[in-house]
Amino acid sequence: MASHKILVVDDDQATRMLVHRFLTQQEYQVESAGDGKTALVLFKEFQPDLVVLDINLPDTTGFELCQEMQSYNDVLVLMLSSLCDEATKVLAFQLGADGYLTKPFSLVELNALIRAILKRQRLPSNRKSDQLVFGDLVINNTIREVKFKNKIVALTNIQFNLLFCMANKPSYVWKRSELCNQVFNSEDDSWFGNEKVCDVHISQIRKKIKNCGCDFEYIKTIYKVGYKFEAPVKDDIIQE
Repeated sequence: MASHKILVVDDDQATRMLVHRFLTQQEYQVESAGDGKTALVLFKEFQPDLVVLDINLPDTTGFELCQEMQSYNDVLVLMLSSLCDEATKVLAFQLGADGYLTKPFSLVELNALIRAILKRQRLPSNRKSDQLVFGDLVINNTIREVKFKNKIVALTNIQFNLLFCMANKPSYVWKRSELCNQVFNSEDDSWFGNEKVCDVHISQIRKKIKNCGCDFEYIKTIYKVGYKFEAPVKDDIIQE
């Protein structure tokens, strides 16, 4: 049986190398990174079962990286940090962490916690559901079709990808850079690193949904940050 795959992300080289070497000795398949950008590339290529993730990174935070990785799949995450206050621990678990280990830690403790986490079974998730339904709005990823009250919302390919991406994580606040990285290829001529292109496409999505008779604003603007998809509560659902 193949061993579990673990990605170690820590900007402290000594800690990263120590953990990497130790986990390799425990016969895990291990990759490691010292920053968020490298970690995300390795995550997509390596497809780890578990990520050992430091909170403080040079280009992002472990909190943000945890959410970004879990937007792709239900990877297990063990947070590492020198922060031992209750509020930080609670926040880590609220944002998707499966375990939390305070620095300094023993390798025996680390190994025991990793083994315990890997034994857990994820509940089925609808994150990658082929059809999402929010009141009268139906987003079907299989046939790449959006309908409001059975009226076709004619979106472009990029607009569909943006809407489906946000709708898979209702209430999650997306930075423009996150959305661009999710939707556009690095060589895509329509982006070229200009995040404002995201605003243009989202404006068009809103307009096209509204033109189908929708008064509810599914995509909310978060001032100075980006956007979030908001599912209507029962009282907000538009009735026939």
